[in-house]
Formats: sequence, structure tokens, C-alpha cells
Amino acid sequence: MTAATDPPSRLARSLGLRDAVTIGVSAMIGTGVFAVWQPALDRAGSWLIAAVLIAAVVAALNATSTARLAARHPEAGGVYAYGRIRVNRFAGVLAGVVFLIGKTASASAAALTIGLYVWPEQSRVVAFVAIVAVLALNLRGVVRSTRVAGVMVGVVVLVLAALAIMAILRLSTGGLSGEAVPGPSSATSLLAASALIFVAFAGYARITVLGEEVRDPVRVIPLAVAISFAIVASVYVVIALVVWVAAADGYAIGPAALSDIAAAIGGEGLAGAVVVAAVLAAGAVLLSLIAGVGRTLFAMADRGDAPRYFAAVSAQRRVPHRAEIAAAVGAGVLVAVGGLTLALAVSAAMILTYYAVAHVSALRIERRPGLGGWLLAGTPVVGLAGCVVLVASLAVSG
Repeated sequence: MTAATDPPSRLARSLGLRDAVTIGVSAMIGTGVFAVWQPALDRAGSWLIAAVLIAAVVAALNATSTARLAARHPEAGGVYAYGRIRVNRFAGVLAGVVFLIGKTASASAAALTIGLYVWPEQSRVVAFVAIVAVLALNLRGVVRSTRVAGVMVGVVVLVLAALAIMAILRLSTGGLSGEAVPGPSSATSLLAASALIFVAFAGYARITVLGEEVRDPVRVIPLAVAISFAIVASVYVVIALVVWVAAADGYAIGPAALSDIAAAIGGEGLAGAVVVAAVLAAGAVLLSLIAGVGRTLFAMADRGDAPRYFAAVSAQRRVPHRAEIAAAVGAGVLVAVGGLTLALAVSAAMILTYYAVAHVSALRIERRPGLGGWLLAGTPVVGLAGCVVLVASLAVSG
């Protein structure tokens, strides 16, 4: 499919497969991999790897439903648009509202992660600076943003690989029995840990939200979702194992968990590299989040479900500049009033609700003949149940 035969769009279709994968990977390998381990370990304990796997399974089910929907409806707005088209206006508006709240919370968590790794005593000030810098980049256009994100995620993966290799060489295997780390207090705690970790897998949604800017969306969107998810799931399992073994060996796991581990096993050099990687990763997340939230608000305003003021597109850059500025302001407000763990919890609850709407929408897709069709038809049912269970566990555990 060429650009000439792509579905019509008010926005420029400038993103190819590599750009879409970059958006997905940079959105997922970010806040979560650097910030989620302390609250997740507190809840899951020695079952941390199990919590990661549960989150990965739910995320994979969500990815399948959203990719199918995005291939059929390649337009800005993601699940907001799918719910509106496949179910009704209420479902679409619900998805749009929880997306805006959840992803704004994720943006504030990303900004606070930068602050906690760079200057813990002044984390909020650093977070505000990061939000302003990211907004300036996004207003210059999505292609420039994805190029910057590509450089960022490449550096981050290299640093995480170095940390994993150093951990293999320095950490003992004596703690692998898990005896030094207590297990979860209940199944609910384990599932709540999975809900928090799930936030880190949710970046593939950024690809579908940018549906009006992807070339050949029917082919590119599902493929980009699958590739980016496979890459990130592998990285998360490895890093979770590093955190688990470090905790079993008696190392303290604080809010800046990977920096603490790096300092203990590799000295200041490795710790400094991890800080740089955390800044780049969380910065890449901010790039994607501000763009994604802005475009959802743009899509809602364009359909009359949000103030028409936010439907404006800049003439020179063809980006929804008013909506992106509003997204940045919202993230800044949450930075001022909330903490990192609260931001992650709010984000998890809202994003899981968002995907619940996606599964309900996917149930309306016509089933293909054969075994593959039956499996795809069952995915939304299982995925919806997973989202509901994780949200309930997060609410009960607090």
C-alpha cells in the first residue's frame, strides 16, 4: 500500500514500521523498568517474576485486541475511536477519559522518575523541566520526536544489557531459593504487583493512538505492536530477575532501584550510566505520552466529545499543538500534587479500564472461519477478565 492509497487523514502519514516500533519500545522501556520495582517487590516478594509474567500475558491479550482494531480503524484516538465506532459513544468517551487520566498520570510518573534518579531532593523541579523540554520537542513534529526516541532507546538497551551482564558476574546465586525474600501476603498482593508492572507494558498503545500518522497502517500497526512487545517482554523478564536476585542477596531496593543495584555491583561508573539511561528512557516515554494524550484529546475534540478548542492543528507542523500543551499542563499538575507510587497506581487502574473497553469493542469484530478465528474471538473475553481482575486487586490491596 502506498501513501496515495492510505486512508484519508488530517495529519501527515510520515511513520513507517521502524518509527512505529521505536514509539512502542521507547514508550515501554522507560518509567516501568526504572521505577516500578520497589512497589512491585513490596507486593510480590519472591514471586516477582510471576508478577511480571502475569502482566505480560494480560498485556499480550490487550495488544492483540488493540492491534486488530487499529488495523480496521487506522485513525487518531486509539480505543476512544474504536469504542465509539464498534460499541457506542459512551464507550468511546469512557475510553478517552480514562486514557487521558491514566496517561497523564504515566507522564507525571515518567517525569518524577527522571527527578528521582537525577536529583532526589529536588525531584519535582527536575520533573517540571523535563515536561517543558519534551513539549518543545513534540511541538516540532512527531517524526523528529521519534528520531530522538530511537537514539534514547538504543542507549537504554545497551545500559540495561551491561547491568544484566554485571549482575550475572557479581550477584550470587545463593539467594535463588527465594528464602531471603518473603512471598506475597496474598494472591491479591501478587495481582496488584502485576497491575503496577502492567503499566510498563502499555506503551504499544501509543502506536495505535498515532494511527493517522502511520503509513500502510493495516500492515504496519499489528506488526509494530508484536515486535515492540516481544522486545520489551524479554528485557523485563531479565531485569526482574536481576532485581529479585539482588534483593535475595540483601541489597536495598529503593525508588531508584536500578541505580542502587548498579552502585552496589559496578561502582559509580555503572551507576552513572544507569542514571543517564533512566533519564533517556523516561524522557522517551514523555515524548510518546505527551504526543499520545494530545492526539486523543485532539480526536475527542474533533468529534465534539471535548472542547473544540483542542481540535486545532498548527499550519506549519501539522501537529495538534493546543492538545499537546494541555497534556503537558496536566502532567505538571500531577507532578505537583502526587508521588511516584500513586501516579503508577492511578495509571494502572485507568489504562486497564481503557483496555477493557478495547476488548468489548473487539468482541464486535466479525469472526474469521477456522481455528485461528475461534482463538482470536476468545482473546477479548479472556483479556477483559484479566483487566477486571487486576483493577480489582489494585483497589483491594491499596
